[in-house]
Amino acid sequence: MLGKFGFLFLFIVAVAVVFTTISQNTKMTVVYEGNHDKKPIHIVLNHFQDSDCGMIIDDTTYASQVVSPGGKTWFFHDHGGMANWLKEKQFKDQAVIWTMTKDGKRWQNGKKLWYSRIDKTPMNYGFGAYEKYQDGFVDFETMLLFVARGEHLGNPLIKNQLLGDN
Repeated sequence: MLGKFGFLFLFIVAVAVVFTTISQNTKMTVVYEGNHDKKPIHIVLNHFQDSDCGMIIDDTTYASQVVSPGGKTWFFHDHGGMANWLKEKQFKDQAVIWTMTKDGKRWQNGKKLWYSRIDKTPMNYGFGAYEKYQDGFVDFETMLLFVARGEHLGNPLIKNQLLGDN
């Protein structure tokens, strides 16, 4: 009998193999190198892969990009996944963050935007990026803190606090 941890390990390995195979067979972009101008890269739907969860990016509504000081660019389909991935990176303070805004539908500096906590996002973090402040929105640093502490819609207690019994 494998037990819970054995099954979990096999499941993770299987998912990794599937995403690796998909990436190799469809020539997925996981990391873009050479972005020395640190500009947002055009994401071709269904040809870019999320660097946090490995899923294929099929919508840019909640997409983010992280550009390292050396010009490597990683892609995300949920701002919360980007924050989760970024928290352990040594270059996080020097990174350029490009975030698709809901209200402007364009790439903007993610560090200067406002984030809703109750949007329906691909990975259920709930953070939608906006150019214009509204009541209840938080800044970039607060969004990073909420993700690091698990205070997002993926946490049932937080979801209940923010949305009630929905």
